[in-house]
Amino acid sequence: MTQANPATSTKRRPWTVPEDLLARIAERAPRYDAENAFPFEDLDELRAAGYLRIGVPIADGGSGLGLRATAAVQRTLAQAAPATALALGMHQTWVQAARSASARGESFLQSVTDHAAADRLLAFGVSEPGNDRVLFDSTTTAQPDGAGGFRFTGTKVSTSLAPAWDVLSVFGKDTSGSEPRLVHGFALRSDGGIRHLDDWDTLGMRATQSRTTLLEGVHVPAERIVRSLPVGPTADPLVFGVFAAFELLVASVYVGIASRAVELTVQSVQQRRSMDGVPRSDDPDVRRAVADMRGAVDAVALQVDALARDVDELEDHGRRWFPLLVGTKARTVDTAQHVVDEAMRVVGGSAFRADAELARLARDVRAGQYHPSSRDSAARTIANDALGPVSVAPGTIAS
Repeated sequence: MTQANPATSTKRRPWTVPEDLLARIAERAPRYDAENAFPFEDLDELRAAGYLRIGVPIADGGSGLGLRATAAVQRTLAQAAPATALALGMHQTWVQAARSASARGESFLQSVTDHAAADRLLAFGVSEPGNDRVLFDSTTTAQPDGAGGFRFTGTKVSTSLAPAWDVLSVFGKDTSGSEPRLVHGFALRSDGGIRHLDDWDTLGMRATQSRTTLLEGVHVPAERIVRSLPVGPTADPLVFGVFAAFELLVASVYVGIASRAVELTVQSVQQRRSMDGVPRSDDPDVRRAVADMRGAVDAVALQVDALARDVDELEDHGRRWFPLLVGTKARTVDTAQHVVDEAMRVVGGSAFRADAELARLARDVRAGQYHPSSRDSAARTIANDALGPVSVAPGTIAS
């Protein structure tokens, strides 16, 4: 009898964040933000509820959620605590990248699924200062150990989950051969050779604690090296899986922020009345603003949902995949910022207080422009797809 692939099976064990847990997470969010502290209590309770395993196949003890269902969970979590959702979304990105690779016939990320099944928290050590090529190049050195493993030396930035991860992805460039290679592997907290700086003091998304990470010759043995790729753009299953999951799960967080901003606006205008006793919700200008906000959120929510479904269902968009992914992420972030700004305007001065939830959302939402892919990077990708690469070097005149 042929068994269904647990990574692609449509039979899923339903999983949602329990309502009482969501309420506690929402209640703690202002404190984590004010104290610039990592949400350890959120992590502990979510881990106990099975959150780290939601994307693990049912056969391995998880809930079997694909990218579409995981994006919905992230959207809900972000409505309660955006920074908690964004930080823990890095774990879910790795889990969904592993699902994507498995569904496409690859097993090189099986260790990711195994870690998640054991409730180990996975984090990213990818971003580097000045490296705008992200996964397509690296300033980190990967030095071969002669036995298939590597020692990684370099600086990583925006390492979410820095105080709490169990497993950290690392990648760097091996220049020992005839052609440079980008080497991907996983380090454990117990390995040593990794140091986090206590330098996360930002305008918003403070609880992510995405600190600068110093890789000081951390040794990753051969059994934890998962991929070696050429320098430059590639649609390798590792790159596609990470890219698709990251762009869409990040976007889902900003859909959640925008959705919550609309909820807070509706609550405010329904409670307020003019001196004549007329509800503010009857004001035609307010109604138009709320309608525009809700419509904008619906539009990007549907885009994220549809593209995540296409990843799950192995839709073949060919070369259009990357323009679609970066465009969806960039539009979602821009829309979320617009919606939150409109919410601040419609709600009025009460939203300008430091202890107002909308004020916190107004700070958190601005982090979206700094996550890859940026608006400019997305525009270049989309233009290259539509027009082809630039044929004339900048500053020269075509003859």
